[in-house]
Amino acid sequence: MSGTGGGTGSSFGGSLGGKPKFQPGGTPGGAGELLLGLAMMAGGIYMVFDRVTVHTSFWHFFGSARGSFGATLLPLLAGLGMLTFNGKSMLGWVLAVGGVFLILLGVLMNLDVYFQPTSLWATIVMFGLIAAGLGLFVKALRPHRAARGEPSA
Repeated sequence: MSGTGGGTGSSFGGSLGGKPKFQPGGTPGGAGELLLGLAMMAGGIYMVFDRVTVHTSFWHFFGSARGSFGATLLPLLAGLGMLTFNGKSMLGWVLAVGGVFLILLGVLMNLDVYFQPTSLWATIVMFGLIAAGLGLFVKALRPHRAARGEPSA
C-alpha cells in the first residue's frame, strides 16, 4: 500500500487488528482519566443523592392557598368524555394528554427536597469528588502528548 500509514489504519486514527482505539474527544490518550473522572463523579453524585430526602407537601397549584387538585382533573375528564363520544376528536386528545401533563406537573411542583444534616467533611468529600471528577473528565477530552514510541499527530 502506498502512503505513510502502512495499511494498518494508523494514518487515520485506527489501530492494529482493525479495532479502533478508545480515544475520548477523538484525540489520542486520556482514556484512563475519562473513566476515573466518570467514576469519581458517579461516586460523588451517589453520595449527594443518598443525603437528599424527597417528600410531598399539600397540593398547591398555580400559587393557590387551598388545594386545587380538582382543577387539574377537569381537562382530563373533559378530554376522556370527548374521546368516549368520538375517539378521533383532536380536542379530546389534546385535553386528555394536557390533563395528564398537568397532573404530573402538579406532582412534581409539590415535591419538597431537603438535604439531610451531614458533617462538613462529608460535604467537602461529596462535592470535591464531583468537581475533581468533572475536571478529569474535561481534561481527558483535550489532546494529550503522544507516548514514547508512538508517532505524534
